Amino acid sequence: MALTPAHLLPIVLLLASNLFMTLAWYGHLKFKGTALPIVILASWGIAFIEYCLAVPANRIGHAVYSAAELKTIQEVITLVVFAGFSVFYLGEKLTLNHGIGFALICAGAWFVFQGK
Repeated sequence: MALTPAHLLPIVLLLASNLFMTLAWYGHLKFKGTALPIVILASWGIAFIEYCLAVPANRIGHAVYSAAELKTIQEVITLVVFAGFSVFYLGEKLTLNHGIGFALICAGAWFVFQGK
């Protein structure tokens, strides 16, 4: 499968949307002293940006990918973004078990794309 601009734009948009969603879901973990209602409102605001990127990514991407393929792409991107975020922002370590688990998920993603 050739990666044309029609194939790449949804991936770029999904990557950007996942950066915002990861920040919305996990960014507040560094601010445990902040009241939960404030954290929820801030997370909703960040998630709004994520939706503004994810919805067009899926709408545009569905012209060249199936819905299952789009979801699979999104999940693999989520793992990559989350791994980087947890290491560089939260200061957590990834273990061998994390790596093996992520690799198995990526292996499953490979199977999704074998039907074409």
